[in-house]
Amino acid sequence: MAPEISNLSMFLLIFFVLIPVSLSYIYSLGLSRSIAWSSFRGVVQLFIIGYVLTYLFSLPPLIGISLMLFVMVTVATFHASKKGEGIPFLRPVIFSVIVGVQLLILAMWLGFDMINFEPDQVIPMSGMVIGNSMIAIGLALERMKSEFKEAKGKIVAALSLGAKPEQASTILIRRIVKAAMIPNVDGLKTIGLVQLPGMMTGLILGGVAPIEAIRYQIVISLSIFASVSLAAMLVTVIFYRFFFNKNQQMVTIGEK
Repeated sequence: MAPEISNLSMFLLIFFVLIPVSLSYIYSLGLSRSIAWSSFRGVVQLFIIGYVLTYLFSLPPLIGISLMLFVMVTVATFHASKKGEGIPFLRPVIFSVIVGVQLLILAMWLGFDMINFEPDQVIPMSGMVIGNSMIAIGLALERMKSEFKEAKGKIVAALSLGAKPEQASTILIRRIVKAAMIPNVDGLKTIGLVQLPGMMTGLILGGVAPIEAIRYQIVISLSIFASVSLAAMLVTVIFYRFFFNKNQQMVTIGEK
């Protein structure tokens, strides 16, 4: 059983924050204020969500789960959309993609009898899926804007030779999706060897048998990998079309 963390120990966590803040100051990265604010905001959010989850777990499963998933998807949508500013229909599409991916994964969990439809199981696992999907979508959007900007000349040349937008963008689409998937691919390669997954470690600390904890970790790890792959592919395939107008000419995002 893990020891109880005292209030003093929690306060001393400030030294963990001072390390990246100091490095940012020494190397003039300009991230000191952002690091401090993000750390404070994260701590406050975690305390708040702790009380919120306690309340949601007391509600009927359908209500509690639906409310929390809606909040998660909405926040993830707004955060991911920051990476693709200027792209038309950005937030509605991202919201739809995350909802679709989450519902698919949830249906597989329930259909394959991997978890029960209970808030204490669905919400934490869904949070990991939604969070990683958000990161993948953000990476894909950021990479998409940079790739199309850098390759504008080549794309225009291909279009002038008679290529269609999808043909001129094929290589870029592959690069974008690959870039969004790489972090999870590398994570899966070293899981259990370099890093001990948080879910498995938490379950073991909570008294769950190691073999059972490993099974849950395998479920969530592969679920995250599937959701990241699908989310990155969908947003890329949907949004690359907005870099071309109705006349199949390349346009700068933001222009009407």
